Amino acid sequence: MTAAYKGDYQELVDEISELLGAPATLESRTFELIAFGAYDSEGDLDPSALDPVRTRSILTRRSTAAVRRWFEGFGITRATGPVRIPPTPEAGVYRGRICLPVRHRGVVLGYVWLLDDDPGPSEQQLAAAMLVTGRIGALLADEAQHGADLTRELRAVLTAERGWPRDMAVAELRTALGARADGPHTVVCVAPWPSADPDDAPSVRTLPGATALCTVPWGTTAQCLAVLVRLRSPETLTGAVSAATRLLEQAEAGAVPADGGAGRGPTAAGGTGGPTAATGAGGRTAAGVAAGRIGLADLAAAWAEASAAARAALAEPRLGPVAEWARIGPYRLLTSLPPHATHDAVTGPLLTPGHQELARTAEVYLDCAGQAGRTAAELGIHRQTLYYRLSRVEQLTGLDLDDGEDRLLLHMALKAARL
Repeated sequence: MTAAYKGDYQELVDEISELLGAPATLESRTFELIAFGAYDSEGDLDPSALDPVRTRSILTRRSTAAVRRWFEGFGITRATGPVRIPPTPEAGVYRGRICLPVRHRGVVLGYVWLLDDDPGPSEQQLAAAMLVTGRIGALLADEAQHGADLTRELRAVLTAERGWPRDMAVAELRTALGARADGPHTVVCVAPWPSADPDDAPSVRTLPGATALCTVPWGTTAQCLAVLVRLRSPETLTGAVSAATRLLEQAEAGAVPADGGAGRGPTAAGGTGGPTAATGAGGRTAAGVAAGRIGLADLAAAWAEASAAARAALAEPRLGPVAEWARIGPYRLLTSLPPHATHDAVTGPLLTPGHQELARTAEVYLDCAGQAGRTAAELGIHRQTLYYRLSRVEQLTGLDLDDGEDRLLLHMALKAARL
């Protein structure tokens, strides 16, 4: 939620709380907490008002998918008036609820929640509160339209061709952001993202520091999510890493298809265009964070870094699930190369399915700078077994592992194979 709207939401929620004589809570249609009314400081706090569902919503500012499905089962997405929901202790709902759907032009945009007391608010009070929800709906629609504009403008920057088309797109985004455009930023890439449907994208208001987000193509059939994140300084990426972690949780909840990351990498401007690692078992998703920058002039380069870091995290799980561009080592180079440049015929025999153990042994050996003791310990094998495997590697590849250039070629080829 932007600062321009935050106070308005709080005032309207407080108005409903005063009308109904009970604290109200406003959530988006995806059950993200927007504002909640305070308890009367002169009264006693009823512990039963803080059942597990309500407590989680306030403390984490969102509800779980299971809670959302449970409440939606009472028809709140279709309702045009108040909906009473009975208490269900086994679901963690110790007190009944009254849900006031927040609509704008017939579309539900959120919900106002109240605890249902006996006798509870009158029909006249609820009717007055529903009038206020109409004003909330207009605000939510206005904010959503503003966010959609930024979505279009961010996507335009990331997909524009080099030269004047990209310069124009950056200028339009800079104009939309105003003074915020000149501050420190970075870009986050979450790949693959479960859906290209705008309604399935997270709200900017749920990501502290997020300025804009959009989906862009990831390979030929999948999508990834790009997020422009404000920073305190170009050197401090903590906020971006936190946003990436939260987005990964949402992506996993959205059941990313198991083949969502297969094929080629991002096709947006500044993307690598190379092959990406397929998502791992269970549809693994990863995130990449670009280096921090001042202003928007290098936004395309930042996107290239973020998408490359996401590819590296998918290829090398130890780098993820959130990988920073500065920390992905040789993948900074490998992800920038065209697909054909990362394959070398000399390593072909070693990369066949029947020699996976030898390939793993060679990679660990080279990761350990050729130190036999460290390698044997890492692999849990005897040194003689290691030496035998390395001799087999040399036989298969024709490379001399005592030669520095041969080692470099094999090491980069093995890393590239993960992409």
